[in-house]
Amino acid sequence: MKKKILDIIEKSKAAGWVMEPYAKELLAQYKLPVTRFHWAKTQKDAFAGAKKVGYPLVAKIVSPDIVHKTEVGGVVVGVRDDRQLGEVFDRFKKLKGFAGVLLDEMLPPGTELIVGAKSDPQFDVVVLTGIGGTSVEVYKDVAIRMAPVKENEAHAALNELKGSRLLTGYRGAKAANLKAMAKLIADFSQAAYKLRDHMESIDLNPVIVTPERAVIADARVILR
Repeated sequence: MKKKILDIIEKSKAAGWVMEPYAKELLAQYKLPVTRFHWAKTQKDAFAGAKKVGYPLVAKIVSPDIVHKTEVGGVVVGVRDDRQLGEVFDRFKKLKGFAGVLLDEMLPPGTELIVGAKSDPQFDVVVLTGIGGTSVEVYKDVAIRMAPVKENEAHAALNELKGSRLLTGYRGAKAANLKAMAKLIADFSQAAYKLRDHMESIDLNPVIVTPERAVIADARVILR
C-alpha cells in the first residue's frame, strides 16, 4: 500500500473517519475519478483555489466534528465570485471544529448514484450500488455484489436497479455513460478490497453520471 494512503489513514485515526478532502486524495491514489477540488484553510487561499477550481463552485465545510455537512448548512452550491466565497468562508469558520473549506467543481446535471463498500465478517467486502443523492434512503433501490467486482458484474448490478431507466435515456434524456460507471464500480471495488483491513465502510454519494463520464462528487471513509 502506498505511503500516501497510509499517511492519510494515520492522520484520520483520531477522528475515526476520513474527511472529504483526504478521502478524495485517497481515492485519486487508486486512479478513481473525483471532482476537481481545493482544500482552503485561509480565506486568501480560498480565493487562490477558486481560480484553479473555477466559478461557479460548491463550497463545503471541512471539520472532523461534522460528518453530515448538509445538516449544519455546511454545503453551498453555486458560489459565483470572491465576495460570496468570502461570506461563506466567514460563516463556516463559526462551525464546530472548522478545518477549512473544500472548494469543489460544479458538475453538469446528471444521474446521481451511490456506491459503497462495507467490511462484512461473513462476506469479507460487499459493494453496494444504487440510486443516490437525497433519494437513496427513500427508494432503497440498490444492488449488492462481493468485492472485487468485474466490469460485466457492475453492468449487471446497474441493470438490476428499478431506477435503471434513469440511466438509459428516460423521456428523451441522453443515456448516461454506463461504461464509465461500470469501470468506476469495478475499480472502486478493487480499492475497497485493498483497504479492507483499515476501513469499516466507504460511501461515495453522490457519484454523478452524465453522457460523458462518471465522477465522484462526495466521499466518506469510516475507519476500523
